[in-house]
Amino acid sequence: QVQLVESGGGLVQAGGSLRLSCAASGRTFSSRVMGWFRQAPGKEREFVASISWPGRTTYYSESVKGRFTISKDNAKNTVYLEMNSLKPEDTAVYYCASDTRRYIATKIPGGYDYWGQGTQVTVSS
Repeated sequence: QVQLVESGGGLVQAGGSLRLSCAASGRTFSSRVMGWFRQAPGKEREFVASISWPGRTTYYSESVKGRFTISKDNAKNTVYLEMNSLKPEDTAVYYCASDTRRYIATKIPGGYDYWGQGTQVTVSS
């Protein structure tokens, strides 16, 4: 199994920045793709970004492209999400996820088999 723990969420003003971290433990070598998702109240969980674990291929949703950057530190088994130019519509609980079954990233939450507990990001206007 893979355990994921997110951190770094908080309250920030519009236009500000935050960096989320996702620390992985357990059978981390089995992770093939790591993803970030978010879920706002009353909305479905949506894809934000992903990065291949062995490599560095990244994908972003159109809503965050150019503002968010996903990266990883293999030595620390940690994935990061650098969020800049934050907007009130970015407010959500952000989740880290691991896909141990495929090397090609999917934007579908069901494609990931391990999830963190989530971290709240609130952007005030």
